[in-house]
Amino acid sequence: MIVLDLICLSGHRFEGWFASADAFDRQSASGLISCPHCDSTDIGRLPSGPHVARRMPAQEPARTAKAEQVIRLLKRLIDGSEDVGRGFANEARRIHLGDAPARAIRGVTTLDEATDLLDEGIPVLPLPLPPKDETH
Repeated sequence: MIVLDLICLSGHRFEGWFASADAFDRQSASGLISCPHCDSTDIGRLPSGPHVARRMPAQEPARTAKAEQVIRLLKRLIDGSEDVGRGFANEARRIHLGDAPARAIRGVTTLDEATDLLDEGIPVLPLPLPPKDETH
């Protein structure tokens, strides 16, 4: 997985997670990447380099509040999604192909399966969260 700094034509900056730089190029060329602020699909990469933190900087109160806001939003999105358990990769493909109703899903998959989904242009966001129910 790589994290790329991206920008749309309107100047909105955001980051995207991809299996590789080639996966980003393929998805971008297919119009599968859109700005989370304005939905533009005209997306470019910003220059970025490796970053190694030597020590943890003190958190500014505004940054801490923003991080907490993002965490609350992610929690609402996760709680509002359907848990498909270990069938995540198959269900994501079915939704992508129109064989299942479009909806937000979450579940369990391997890194290889997640990478394959990204390579196929199926947007997924890997999160290191335990499933709510292991019976799937």
